Amino acid sequence: MDEKFKMDAKYIVDVGMLNAYNERGCEACNQKFNLGDTVVMACGPWPDGCTRLIHESEAVFDKKTGTYVEKNYFHSTR
Repeated sequence: MDEKFKMDAKYIVDVGMLNAYNERGCEACNQKFNLGDTVVMACGPWPDGCTRLIHESEAVFDKKTGTYVEKNYFHSTR
């Protein structure tokens, strides 16, 4: 997990984030980030167990854990 991002916060994509994270883009929807997009650091079904920066619309906030979870993964675990 990238230490500068909190698991319970939303972020607006700025030029710095765009340059750092847009090569991979959103791993939940496979779209590139755009300036002004709202993103979150979320847990998901990724094989290495790490969290990923994804679009907020692709995430659900889990009140039990206080973290964002990729929405398809969240629903598959309930």
